Amino acid sequence: MSIKLNFRLVQFFLFLIFNMSIFIFANNPSKLFEDYKDLKLELITDELEIPWGMDFLDNGDIIVTEKNGSIFRINNNDKLIKIIGGPESTETGQGGLLDVQLHPNFSKNKWIYFSYNKQKKNKYSTAVSRFILDNNKLTNEKIIFEALPYSGKRLHFGSRLEFDKQGYLYITVGDRGSRDINPQDLSKHAGKVHRIYDNGDIPKDNPFYNKEGSIKSIFSYGHRNPQGMILNPFTNDIWTHEHGPRGGDEINIINKGLNYGWPVITYGINYSGTIITHEKKKEGMEQPLHYWVPSIAPSGMTFVEGNIYPSLNGNLLIGSLKFEYLHLCVMNESKVISEHRLFEDMRVRNVKQRSDGYIFFSVEEPGRIYKILPN
Repeated sequence: MSIKLNFRLVQFFLFLIFNMSIFIFANNPSKLFEDYKDLKLELITDELEIPWGMDFLDNGDIIVTEKNGSIFRINNNDKLIKIIGGPESTETGQGGLLDVQLHPNFSKNKWIYFSYNKQKKNKYSTAVSRFILDNNKLTNEKIIFEALPYSGKRLHFGSRLEFDKQGYLYITVGDRGSRDINPQDLSKHAGKVHRIYDNGDIPKDNPFYNKEGSIKSIFSYGHRNPQGMILNPFTNDIWTHEHGPRGGDEINIINKGLNYGWPVITYGINYSGTIITHEKKKEGMEQPLHYWVPSIAPSGMTFVEGNIYPSLNGNLLIGSLKFEYLHLCVMNESKVISEHRLFEDMRVRNVKQRSDGYIFFSVEEPGRIYKILPN
């Protein structure tokens, strides 16, 4: 009897210690982040306008897209070199030249991917093209994805790109401003996360490949406007975040065939203050891993790994367009346990970690790229 009692007491105290440690972690960030306030910034360039997408060559050079259609290579001397031959994108509303992603085997095949606003007459779509990068010239364009139908609306293009460990390419497409039509309709591309092969072919094990009338590339649906996507390096899951309306921005872990609810369920309301729906939860629809009320207007995201930034390791960085800072989500596995502002008064569009461990982020108005330096 005493042994059982003592065992239960040990369990209780271990539980208490664990939860107290989480409380201290969440409410006294200075104890664990006493050095992040000492992080410094190195300005890489201030010669840009709206740097939207960013990726890195093997030698560390940065490839950056501008919403206006320009593509630049920034070498190790911080020199801006223009890359010619990119996709024919249209800058209008929220659309333009958007994300960029190198193929995982870029060192051999030289394939590079761009998402962008593609125009036909007076209508627009999210499209993805693959090129070969030959020094500072793009060649051999192949359009591998086009969201249908085209729309005259000029918002919610989504447009982040990410490869997983199996070599599948994921593409986010926003609802294109037609929330009551697109996100829940499997016959339309908008309001979805799509999964394709690197050549544009569609995997036959996609969840709706054999469903009559459905778009075969759809991997998940019920999304509003996902503008952040990253492969979690610790779990190999695809994570996204998306803009809510007025409130209700979300972080989600993307799983095959699941419905993420928009606009049937949401934690947000219309910009006018009126109600979209009274439903926040519904059977058959996923709850967000985390949500924000009020909205922070998230854009770009990266997990931090490695030894360069010990105080940030294992946590998530996200840009905030609305409040103009770099947002830190402190993670305990798949749970956000505290949040902090880094580098304020900057409209952060994207943030990404290079293979050598250094973190870079892009800022709009004026367009700049910064490198975070450890203390």
